[in-house]
Amino acid sequence: MLIQTIGSGSSGNCYRISDGHTDLLLEAGISFKEMQKAVKFQTSKIKGCLITHEHNDHAAFTEQFLKHSIECYATKGTLDGINLEHHRLHEVEYKKTFKIGTWSIMAFKVNHDANEPCGYLLKSVHGYKLLFVTDTYYCKYKFPGITHMMLEVNYIYEEMQNNVQNGSLHPGLARRIMKSHFSLEHAVGFLRATDTTQLKEVHLIHLSNSNSNAVVIKEKIQEVAGVPVYVGGNYK
Repeated sequence: MLIQTIGSGSSGNCYRISDGHTDLLLEAGISFKEMQKAVKFQTSKIKGCLITHEHNDHAAFTEQFLKHSIECYATKGTLDGINLEHHRLHEVEYKKTFKIGTWSIMAFKVNHDANEPCGYLLKSVHGYKLLFVTDTYYCKYKFPGITHMMLEVNYIYEEMQNNVQNGSLHPGLARRIMKSHFSLEHAVGFLRATDTTQLKEVHLIHLSNSNSNAVVIKEKIQEVAGVPVYVGGNYK
């Protein structure tokens, strides 16, 4: 199972996953050229791109991906927000499974300030079960038998409050973050409520550069999950 972080965070998100047979992208927030370079120009192997919502750091380069023959998938609300028309754009619905190659995929509702945001549950015929959760402050669903997890941990509450108090973060933005992103505390609670008996590894994504601490977050998540934890992106 391959999980490659091409970009993660507010500057742009894009990830490549592969079960050894079907390669997919998650998010289109990185330019096609940057993505192409990251995958060593093997873009013909990519069979689709799953987009969670229309915000630029997740969807800004959708049109570039489409022009280079990458099929893109998103909810109707997200497609409306992206505001493109193309024969390679495909609408997905919450809780309705669709297939791309060796993957069976289901979108599910998350809580974010976007039109119709979603997370994705991906199951491979080769035994992998991947959960992709980003840009949400809460996830009400339980997912049994997960083998791999890509989980947003955007901020640590205390770090963010310190930034509000020292004037480096506007209180209004802090409130927006708390209503739209996973904190370390929420991530820990989510993990504790999740069946981790089959879990092999966790990949942490979408950390804030200023409101998080990658070392602290990694240690805490590893302690709770009991499996190797990797931090995607360049963080302090």
